[in-house]
Amino acid sequence: MCTSLEFTVEGDRILPLDTNEGKKTLYRIYNEISKELFGFGTTLLNVTIDNTMITFVAKHRRSPRSTALEGEIPNLKYEVDFYMSSIYKKKLKERLDEDLGLDMEAVLRDYDPLTQWAITNIIIREP
Repeated sequence: MCTSLEFTVEGDRILPLDTNEGKKTLYRIYNEISKELFGFGTTLLNVTIDNTMITFVAKHRRSPRSTALEGEIPNLKYEVDFYMSSIYKKKLKERLDEDLGLDMEAVLRDYDPLTQWAITNIIIREP
């Protein structure tokens, strides 16, 4: 388990603290998953931690395969984007649990294939 994400106890809840080291750890995890799935990291990534929510705002690179599919079979490209986003959520949840021990209620992700922007919200489970 990684210890660079610090937590605080607020009542009966354990919440992540908004620190530089904690954010660096979250950046690293997010980009590692991007590299694993797509072969490269993000072009822009911002992480915010607010009470029981961690938010990733990311600009992804356009994959040459994605561009080819978009030109030839647009419906398939959108379907692939949907499934890749689902896989991204699953892997991010697994890594945050394994590396940081985060108890998450939900991982919500919206990805816009036209602009390559993705917003991912992690809702920390309240005890």
